[in-house]
Amino acid sequence: MTTTTSSASHAPVTKGRVIAGEDTDVTFNPTAIAVRHASMYYGDVLAVDDVTMDIPEHSVTALIGPSGCGKSTFLRSLNRMHEVIAGARVSGDIRIGGADIYARGIDPVLVRRKVGMVFQKANPFPTMSIADNVLTGVRLNSRRLTRAQAEEIVETSLRSANLWDEVKDRLNRPGSALSGGQQQRLCIARAVAVKPEVLLMDEPCSALDPVSTLAIEELMAELAEDYTIVIVTHNMQQARRVSQQTAFFSISGPSQPGRLIEYGPTSRVFEHPENESTANYVAGRFG
Repeated sequence: MTTTTSSASHAPVTKGRVIAGEDTDVTFNPTAIAVRHASMYYGDVLAVDDVTMDIPEHSVTALIGPSGCGKSTFLRSLNRMHEVIAGARVSGDIRIGGADIYARGIDPVLVRRKVGMVFQKANPFPTMSIADNVLTGVRLNSRRLTRAQAEEIVETSLRSANLWDEVKDRLNRPGSALSGGQQQRLCIARAVAVKPEVLLMDEPCSALDPVSTLAIEELMAELAEDYTIVIVTHNMQQARRVSQQTAFFSISGPSQPGRLIEYGPTSRVFEHPENESTANYVAGRFG
């Protein structure tokens, strides 16, 4: 099984700037993701094998492929969520804006401030108000806010998620009182409130109705002007609608690791795939 990647995948990786000090952090500028020979493990089990790809800044990149091929595992490796699972680890090189996010001395919590995540199921904190849900991440980052600052963050973040006009008169109501699509947009507002530079989305529309799905897809297009977005989706039509690049992952058989089979501009991957298994998958012949 061969792997086809865009020519950009072989560009050199530049060395990132790491700011040392009490709050050791990573500077991501420009925001682009460079992955070189990265593999993900659960203990001794190889889950995703030898991924090399470049994800351009201010774009939407879709990860597609059959269930169990490692899409979500790879996605979580991009903000070090993978290693939250006991025994999980990553080998190889993953850099964002040239900075090695797995470098020794880099706090994964600080990486996650730069690389936000939106999960498959909307997960607003049920006992918190809409406003407090938005501010949760900011407050966890030990920022002391005046009332005016908090109000500005809430409004700006909800506007970024195209939710402000729908909830501005009920900010003190529980986030769980919103509809499913509104709850997912609230989670996006919560993610952008901490001012990340990358947004990871793991099947954010899988539990939503078509109208809410369209709202999230339109929101992704708007957010890509300010963020680099990577989305896992099983919806081929969605991948074609929202993404500029598509990566197809697959497995060769049971208990085999997931591998990147093909990566490139979405139009080419869907209309002129270079790998037969890619062609079969996007045409619906397996998966």
